Amino acid sequence: MGLRTQNLALPEGAGALIQSLIHERTGMFFDNGKRDLLLDKLSPLVIERGFTSYLDYYYLLKYDASAHVEWQNVMNALSVQETYFWREFDQVRALVQTLLPQSQAKKNSPVRIWSAACATGEEPLTIAMALNEAGWFERASIEIVASDASSKAIERAVGGVYRERAFRNLPAKLRDRYFVPEGSGSRIRSDLHSRIKWSVVNLMEEDQVAPLAVADFIFCRNVFIYFSESAIGRAVRSFARFIKPPGYLFVGAAESLLRVTSDFTLTEVDDAFVYLKRERAL
Repeated sequence: MGLRTQNLALPEGAGALIQSLIHERTGMFFDNGKRDLLLDKLSPLVIERGFTSYLDYYYLLKYDASAHVEWQNVMNALSVQETYFWREFDQVRALVQTLLPQSQAKKNSPVRIWSAACATGEEPLTIAMALNEAGWFERASIEIVASDASSKAIERAVGGVYRERAFRNLPAKLRDRYFVPEGSGSRIRSDLHSRIKWSVVNLMEEDQVAPLAVADFIFCRNVFIYFSESAIGRAVRSFARFIKPPGYLFVGAAESLLRVTSDFTLTEVDDAFVYLKRERAL
């Protein structure tokens, strides 16, 4: 445990209570081997509230009328914002080259793409760059919506300025085309940035998920690795309930839904794996 954590009282059972509550509300699962990590991440928040015990903080999160404000602080403290442009690009390529043309051939209606765990915005901007490179914004009406559970991450995404680490996989010609230097970072071109609508969404709250999940394509990549199977199942059921048929769901390369859902079936498109909403028999 960190020094700050050692200075806070942890009554017997309090750690398990906090762990369970965090899991219920956020989906993030810190199993017994990672409980100390969870407490370390929360310790600054406990101290800022003037508490000397984790149990007091638990009662605040569980019962206080102002807890919704504190829960956003919790989300910001726990969220992992490690991402970069052009990450796992095979799925984006499959969207642009194959799935989007198929969709437009069947119905000439507006297309919605939702980046459901967008962190600081690199994923939806990657999608927007790829669509623009292929000329899709001139040929179809496309809406890109992006969300994350962390308000701090969304603030950075709205700011649109990125540091060098974000560009480690982006082809140099695309960086030159879509970014301009600003201070110690680079700013995304405003005409591309403005195509994305940003919001803060907790994937465990179906009332927040529902308006955005009415989409043709949902990207929810590299967030389920922090969730329990039950939490993944809850999120995926919400996606399945609202996604537009046929409905495609993209998850990270290290993630599998095979044990947690019967709503989607795994399929391969252009050497990329994607989940297709399963049609139910009448």
